[in-house]
Amino acid sequence: MPGIDESLLEAMRLPGARGASVVDWISGLALGAVGDAPGGDAEATAAETAELARLATESGALAPAGDDPGGPSGKEPPVQDLIITNADSYHLLRFVATTFDSTVFLHLWLDRGEGNLALARIRLAEMADRLVLG
Repeated sequence: MPGIDESLLEAMRLPGARGASVVDWISGLALGAVGDAPGGDAEATAAETAELARLATESGALAPAGDDPGGPSGKEPPVQDLIITNADSYHLLRFVATTFDSTVFLHLWLDRGEGNLALARIRLAEMADRLVLG
């Protein structure tokens, strides 16, 4: 089972990958990062994407049907992933379910012209399932 560094290197092998990171959405800190970061600052990117992750996970409107809108059921975040698009790139945030607190996500910055959004989403989900934190 791969750790953070191995998962990030695997993410960077995806076509069009510009940068990847593992972020704790509670603290906003990057637990690891490779490649480029939007704006050139990996820590600022981690903090900003963590804010998006917090908003999504705390939103009752985005909770699965039948769940208590007050919070996630069990240890799984109520949102699996977020996809943000802009003129030249995609940002994929995939939440990692863990046995302790599930406050981590993978962030992939993908070139829109060279990347394959569907493939990246599938591979990021697989990476999140295999990721070992510790």
